[in-house]
Amino acid sequence: MKLILLVGLGSFIGGILRYLLSSSIQLKAAATFPYGTFAVNLIGCFLIGCLYGFSEKWNLNMETKLLLTTGLLGGFTTFSAFSFESYQLIKAGHLTMAITYLAGSVVLGLALTFAGAWLFKPAPVSM
Repeated sequence: MKLILLVGLGSFIGGILRYLLSSSIQLKAAATFPYGTFAVNLIGCFLIGCLYGFSEKWNLNMETKLLLTTGLLGGFTTFSAFSFESYQLIKAGHLTMAITYLAGSVVLGLALTFAGAWLFKPAPVSM
């Protein structure tokens, strides 16, 4: 139960930080391109890499890792987890699996987004 609460706390904080930072960047950019989300995703990738390196060097305990990675950065952006898992596959020498994971996640994820939007689109109004 303690681990679940730590992840929940981190997710709560990460989600708030994502909203505040993404909104602030997007407002300043005043553009159609989603600069806020783009920046948050890149920052999250950098931070998860930093945490990985830091935890390897300083041997962080499991509770701290869960709070900061799954919780805080997971709430901040799941893209960082996706990036880190891809990194781990490549580092372990599973290049084919990494490419399958990367391409499958992006292509199938986008296809399923379209499918979900199509499935629940409003019915045309007839008069």
